[in-house]
Amino acid sequence: MNRFAAGALAGLLATAPMTLAMVALFRRLPEEEQYPLPPAEITMTVAEATGVDEHLHDDTERLEATLAAHFGYGTAAGLVYAPLAAKIPLPPLVKGSLYGLTVWTVSYLGLLPAAHILTPATEHPARRNALMIGANVLWGAVTALLVERFAGKE
Repeated sequence: MNRFAAGALAGLLATAPMTLAMVALFRRLPEEEQYPLPPAEITMTVAEATGVDEHLHDDTERLEATLAAHFGYGTAAGLVYAPLAAKIPLPPLVKGSLYGLTVWTVSYLGLLPAAHILTPATEHPARRNALMIGANVLWGAVTALLVERFAGKE
């Protein structure tokens, strides 16, 4: 499989354990920190800005839109990872974990706040940030292992 396809598929598949970890860790947050996680906040902000929210009539449709966007982002980020990873001489788990941390940093401290889609991570509680950082590192590690499997040894 070529590296781009391997990365996209790996990113898509790695989003599943990431999402499960997010849900499990979310339930352990204090009640006052259990407001919607970033994928839902991001999706609903974009849906409102584009008028798509008018077509989301209930919580099930909002959840489906959130999951589609979340898995789409994971797929796109995996596609970017695969060709970059081939040029970095580190073990897959290390470069995948670092990439997951980079995706979190660029997204939650840069792109999303700059686009007025989400407040910067610095304005969210530390436990929520730890949850999201851990989930992104998990995503990166799983993505890296799957890319190695699908595209051959890096």
